[in-house]
Amino acid sequence: MAAGRVMIVDDSITVRMYHRQLLEKLGYACDEAENGMEALEKAQLGRYDLYLVDINMPVLDGYSFVRRLRSGEGHGAPVIMVSTEAEARDRHQSLASGANHHIIKPARPEELAAFARILTQPCAKE
Repeated sequence: MAAGRVMIVDDSITVRMYHRQLLEKLGYACDEAENGMEALEKAQLGRYDLYLVDINMPVLDGYSFVRRLRSGEGHGAPVIMVSTEAEARDRHQSLASGANHHIIKPARPEELAAFARILTQPCAKE
């Protein structure tokens, strides 16, 4: 049985593959989206236990995706923003948009694993 279902949202195929590899080793089933709009469409059709979201993407950026997700346009679940944006204001903006955590790229496997587990535990989602 899978540890949960994760949507990986990033315009870089290399980053999506890296995150998929890390999360699948932990037992998560992963879906992917190239931008926030594609992710929002998939979020409206299915349920996810976690979203792993880049900030800078074409069509719909990560901040806008999370705000729309939180406004009810898709199934809500915890969100980890994973971005090269490393300033304190970027972390603040991630959290203000509705993300649960902000990780700097490249994501360290142990940090991503720890927060994925914490945020997908049943008590964390309630």
